[in-house]
Amino acid sequence: MREAMAQARVGDDVYGEDETVNALQEKVSALFGMEAALFCPSGTMTNQIAIRAHTRPGDEVICDQLAHIYLAEGGGIAVISGASVRLLNGWKGMFTAAQVAENINPIDDSHFPRTRLVAIENTVNRGGGCCWDLEEIQRIRNTCDLNGLALHLDGARIFNAMVARGESAKSHGALFHSISICLSKGLGAPVGSILLGTQEFIGYAHRLRKVFGGGMRQSGFLAAAGIYALDNHVARLKSDHDKARYVERELKSLRGLKTVLAAETNIVIFQLDASVSPESLLKHLSGLGIIAQKIGPQTIRMVFHLDITDSHMEVITSAIRTFAQ
Repeated sequence: MREAMAQARVGDDVYGEDETVNALQEKVSALFGMEAALFCPSGTMTNQIAIRAHTRPGDEVICDQLAHIYLAEGGGIAVISGASVRLLNGWKGMFTAAQVAENINPIDDSHFPRTRLVAIENTVNRGGGCCWDLEEIQRIRNTCDLNGLALHLDGARIFNAMVARGESAKSHGALFHSISICLSKGLGAPVGSILLGTQEFIGYAHRLRKVFGGGMRQSGFLAAAGIYALDNHVARLKSDHDKARYVERELKSLRGLKTVLAAETNIVIFQLDASVSPESLLKHLSGLGIIAQKIGPQTIRMVFHLDITDSHMEVITSAIRTFAQ
């Protein structure tokens, strides 16, 4: 990947002159069967650009209460778009078309914000990396079409979902008005995300990227890493999923374990009972070079990626077993 970055042919991307960025954008838009793409520094930026492009101040966005766009993007929906949020109580961050239909505000009543956008996240980070069902997404899209709503995908880990479910990129591209894709998650690029949509939508998104301060010059060095990741790191995501499932099974012997979510992809989320301090477990793990994250009062998250080797897995397994004693 570093060799590909060093050899990249670059130019000024703000003016559309960076041929490596252009190649990445063309590659991803073709892969998903969408008209155009825009390379940005982060997934937060691609998500927030999409929300701003789809809405106007005073509009409302429907998403799950566990959604990254709501919980972990610095209040961007309010700050940048001036929109309110209708939170749904789904299952592990996944809701239904019926829930969407029940939460669309009446368009002719000025007491309510106008519902403009539905956003889903696949895989769901706080849902333990679970994957949406394409048939339910199709039903949600149908509901959106009937009510004049846009449908956005926060696809930070969409390739994990596609590998786990054996789905194609085009099957997802056909369902959404816009898609955000991270290259820096399991795909292993150092930085960068892609926003997909129509030519008109991406044209406006390009303007918004400039406003956000996301216009970059010789960013082909970063885009080259994304191209390499797409060419070499997609199929191997299954290895991350296998490691996560293995650790999920091992955690069932952990002292003080209350629950652990089924690991469908590369994320393991588990909860400790009140008898065990999460800080004590995190300290035990960090002493062995294992970094995990506390995401709730008694909840810990582990994420598996291409830098975790089989020898690392032996250390993780030993750490779980020794803490259980």
